[in-house]
Amino acid sequence: MCIRIQTEKIEKKILSEYAQLSNNTKGRLKDEEKCDIRTEYQRDRDRIIYSKAFRRLKHKTQVFLSPEGDHYRTRLTHTLEVSQIGRTIARSLRLNEDLAEAIALGHDLGHTPFGHAGEYALNEICPHGFKHYEQSLRVVDFLEKKGGLNLTSEVRDGILNHTGDNLASTLEGQIIKYADRIAYINHDIEDAIRGKVISDKDLPRGCVKVLGSKSSERINYMIKNIITNSKNKNFIKMSDDFLEATMELRKFMFDNVYYGSKSKEEVKAQKLIKELYCFLKEDVQYINGELKEMVDYVDIDRLVCDYIAGMTDRYAINKFKEIYIPVP
Repeated sequence: MCIRIQTEKIEKKILSEYAQLSNNTKGRLKDEEKCDIRTEYQRDRDRIIYSKAFRRLKHKTQVFLSPEGDHYRTRLTHTLEVSQIGRTIARSLRLNEDLAEAIALGHDLGHTPFGHAGEYALNEICPHGFKHYEQSLRVVDFLEKKGGLNLTSEVRDGILNHTGDNLASTLEGQIIKYADRIAYINHDIEDAIRGKVISDKDLPRGCVKVLGSKSSERINYMIKNIITNSKNKNFIKMSDDFLEATMELRKFMFDNVYYGSKSKEEVKAQKLIKELYCFLKEDVQYINGELKEMVDYVDIDRLVCDYIAGMTDRYAINKFKEIYIPVP
């Protein structure tokens, strides 16, 4: 008997009736022979971890552009924190931890350089618009390995629906929507306080009263609240007071940190993205790598958007220098 089948039998025995079992997947876009060792969701996790898009996350901004300190989050450390929170909740509810982990690790693969500033700039200038969750799905379906990673339907669904109004079809996917918010709200507060953009005293008092005064305290309470309100149920939810406080704290961060800080560096980043977009659209010879091979058969706006979205912060800056700064 192969190890994968043994693992699938263990899943069926110990997981909740509401869990998404690995052997019940709806499958992949292209049929493949199954692995003897790993379940389908374990394979998806591994494919994401070994992808180039995942490695690039370490040099992509989470909130603060090119911070001098070593302790600010990057898009990669954010992803790892989401994975940890998602796995904790999934295990506590006896749901499929491997599925939750795979969705978490892939949820931000399509994020732009320069964080929210980059996403905002691409959404403004690209006629197709830009949403990072749609781009993340495009990365795993099309851009990685010249044709995609061929992930399972449930992981793809969780990546696409990890934010916004849509709801993932699995409880594991719904967990990651909460895990993402819990992670970025709390670690971005820490980084914003470290960067002296806000202080503890600025946080809404009502939110602090409900959720806690420290990031570690808030994360613990929020996770416990989700587990308590979702245990043995066919849905994932927070209590009304916790959800209200969470969304108020999220709004505070958008108003005062993500879009409301009016950082000069964010303005520069947006201008850089737009300048690159306009130039590359007119002169595709500056597009490098695998995307260069697609110039003749992919819509030019789509191609340039893919190229810029895949850049790290430093690659975008160096590309700008290559194009606009004269070399002696």
